[in-house]
Order: sequence, then structure tokens, then C-alpha cells
Amino acid sequence: MSKKLTKNRKKILEKIDNNNKYSLEEAFTLIKKISFSKFDESIDISIRLGLDSRLSNQIVRGTVLLPHGIGKNICVLALVTKDKELESKEAGADYVGLEYIEKIKSGWIDIDVIVAIPSVMNQLGTLGKILGPRGLMPNPKLDTVSTNPGKSIKEIKSGKIIFKADRYGIIHSSIGRVSFSTKYLLNNLKIFINEVIRNKPSSSKGFYIKKIYLSTTMSPSILLDTKSFLKK
Repeated sequence: MSKKLTKNRKKILEKIDNNNKYSLEEAFTLIKKISFSKFDESIDISIRLGLDSRLSNQIVRGTVLLPHGIGKNICVLALVTKDKELESKEAGADYVGLEYIEKIKSGWIDIDVIVAIPSVMNQLGTLGKILGPRGLMPNPKLDTVSTNPGKSIKEIKSGKIIFKADRYGIIHSSIGRVSFSTKYLLNNLKIFINEVIRNKPSSSKGFYIKKIYLSTTMSPSILLDTKSFLKK
């Protein structure tokens, strides 16, 4: 990295006031300014929830179809029987077929989402230790176990993403790219947050959403002023 770029980066990072909470419009304007990489960085959201996700009745997970996608090709593996292979391929699956079960056992895991049909789920039991920690195990609640794999794959390819709070009660996700218009980013973010709120566990008491941060792939995070757009 050249000295000039280092100086420019320092000036850009000085624009962030860590003691300030930014409105959505201010945050997206600033986050575009502090993007210094030559590639189109992802814009990521981190939501700290006021719950204990280690408790079974306070797990937050779900799916949401972002209207403008996230600007990334989601790599999908379809674990389906022969009669569903053509449907899955036409829907856009990157890899199709039950032979990939053995490849996963051998260490291959270069995928983002696995879609399976119910009849093959009994073959995935031995993959739990591999897929579980990576959040890749197909789940009916996330529409990744489906009798209509083509529909599920099309939705994922068009911008449907899966989210889940980690053990610290934080949800991490991409909501777009730096190249997206502010309007597109705002739409994606609001729909994402609304879906997180919709999945609030009934056992959650007090403040559900405590803090929300935005960042790019390479930038520090920006704290949002949630009072400016979240209903109490």
C-alpha cells in the first residue's frame, strides 16, 4: 500500500466519530466515503439483540428476501434425487446431486447454502458435525428442506438470505454493496430489520434490539441511531 493511500485512508477514518450515533442516511453517505478498496466492498450489518441465544426459547433465525439482493452470487448445492435434478439445475443450483454427500465427507465445503428434499435428510445425519457449525444443515424452517427445491433455489438466487443470532446474541449479514444506491441499501436494510423484529421470541423481555452497526468489508463499524427509525 502506497504512502498516499495510507494518508488518504487515515483522513477518511478520521471522519468517523465513535461517540456519535448516525441516522440511516448519514451512515450510508459516510460508509461510501470510507470505502477505500479497489473492489466493490460488501456493506454488512451487525445487530446486537437483548437476549440469550444459548437458551432454546430465545433462538432467533429466519429468512428474508431482500428486494435488491446482496450483489453476490450465492453458491447453492441441491441434494436431490434424480427426478429433481433437472428442476434444480434450471432453478440455478451451482451443484446438483447426492454424490456431493461423499465429497462433503472428504472435506469439500465450497458452498453458501444447501437445499435438500425431505427424503434425503436421513442421509445427512453423519454430516451434522460438518454442516452444523457452518450453518449449512438444511432446515424446513428456513425453506432449505423443501418438496419444491426449484422454488427455494430461485428465491435464494434472487436475494433470499438466511440469518441467525450467534451465541453472543448478534446477527451478522450483508445487505448489499458499496456500489448500490442509497435507496436500494435503505430498502434492503429496513426489510431486513423488520424481519428480525418479526422473529422476536415471545420469551424476549426488555429491549430486543440494543445496537445496530454498519460496516464495509474493510472498514470500522458505524453505530446507528436506532431511535430515529425503530418504533418503541
